[in-house]
Amino acid sequence: MAFTAATGVPSPDLLRSLYNGLSGFVADPSQMVTPETLKGLAEKASGVLKASEASSETAPDQMHAFREEFEALLDAAEIDQLVVLIDDLDRCLPETAIATLEAIRLFLFVPRTAFVIAADEAMIEYSVRRHFPELPATTGPMSYSRNYLEKLIQVPFRIPALGLAETRAYVTLLLAQRALGEAAPEFQSLLTAAREDLRRPWASRGLDRTVVQGALGGTIPPSVEDALRVSSQITRLLTDGTRGNPRQIKRFLNSMALRQAIAEERGFGEDIEFPVLAKLMLAERFAPDLYDQLSRLASTAVDGRVAALAVLETGAKTPPAPVVGQTNKPRDKPIVDGAASPEAEDWLRSDWSKGWAQIEPPLAVVDLRPYVFVTRDKRSYFAGVIASDHLEALVEKLSGSAMAARSADPDLGRITDTEAEQVFDALQTRILSSDKLAAAPPGVHGLARLVIARPSLQRRLLVFLRGLPTDAAGGWAVTSWTGAFSDTLVAAEFETLRAGWATAATNKGLKAAAEAAAAMDRKV
Repeated sequence: MAFTAATGVPSPDLLRSLYNGLSGFVADPSQMVTPETLKGLAEKASGVLKASEASSETAPDQMHAFREEFEALLDAAEIDQLVVLIDDLDRCLPETAIATLEAIRLFLFVPRTAFVIAADEAMIEYSVRRHFPELPATTGPMSYSRNYLEKLIQVPFRIPALGLAETRAYVTLLLAQRALGEAAPEFQSLLTAAREDLRRPWASRGLDRTVVQGALGGTIPPSVEDALRVSSQITRLLTDGTRGNPRQIKRFLNSMALRQAIAEERGFGEDIEFPVLAKLMLAERFAPDLYDQLSRLASTAVDGRVAALAVLETGAKTPPAPVVGQTNKPRDKPIVDGAASPEAEDWLRSDWSKGWAQIEPPLAVVDLRPYVFVTRDKRSYFAGVIASDHLEALVEKLSGSAMAARSADPDLGRITDTEAEQVFDALQTRILSSDKLAAAPPGVHGLARLVIARPSLQRRLLVFLRGLPTDAAGGWAVTSWTGAFSDTLVAAEFETLRAGWATAATNKGLKAAAEAAAAMDRKV
């Protein structure tokens, strides 16, 4: 009876007693119909009914009682205001994140209680969709997952991204902290100067040389000088590429420091200059196709220098003003050592590549082999991006047969542009990591379906094909892209590439496929 009173659920003994009494009544009603027997059955039934009534009232009554008791607990503990901080909720599994949010809902109307939740909204919305898969995608003007957060979070605050001045100050401080040590008086002076300089960020110059000199008494140590130089070089592209995300900026700098430490441990630290490493890592992080081409060209060059970079670094500069009476005719194609450079042609079409090329120092005369070696750590399919389950499953489907890849078309229509880029990187890496390229490796059919679904990736596909090792690639490099090149300009460049394979390729399979394709075009 105590169990029943406390929980509102009839105890097993009470149910068994009632069952036995009713069984005897049904078996022999004449023996059971007595005042005492009926009274006993009534009492037992009353206990069950009371328990049932209690259980039916648990939802509203118990929540109300909980809030009253919790408020009394705050009074007893003499707590004026309870504030609970929950950080990194987006790093939890979807089930844990939703369970935590649902628990918080119990406290929403408790006086003097507040919750501060720090999390990535996109990840929490993903958790909501995973936890409630049967619900409709939208409820009125917004998605259900967004509506869920709108009802739960009463005062939203989104941390603004770092601007140029803030990023420069942040990068300078991180590099100076690593060089000087956090406890060093010079670093503490820089930290104080940065706080003062950023009181009015709209007027800040981002902890530039003048501010640093003033903070350090007019003399700048060489390590801080390097920090100033690197921060001035990489700030703009790092700000644009990371969208001012401090965590990604710090990860980038940590990776640079790690690779420099690896070079020193391996014995070739003197061959690594921090500004050159920083510039190459910008390309690796934000323009992987450009970085892959640079790595390939540097690895195959006798002196490790990429001659095509001279064209990019020269062509990216603002041309001089024309002289009166003189006609300046632009070149049709960039020339490197007397030959046209297809890589430089691609680079000069990219505003990002041209902006990157203007960063000091120039790399055309630098032996890039030590930098390629130190940055050649094994890259995952998603290049450091946390892969979602649905993207992993999509890559696996696209890596199957032609029929399996075609069945993924509906999924390709639902992913975002950023996710499409990630899938492209995954398939490209999977193809190039194949031991044998004579036959179509896993991922070729899926790459074609991806580019057909996302025409914006045509240029990337062309760059990928240009970078294929022509001595190993089979005829699939020619025949697998029907319908992929819908842009007339890119299609014409692919035909030029194919014609080059037909005339110059030493690989018999690739050469034969390219010749057959050219003959078919002539017939058409």
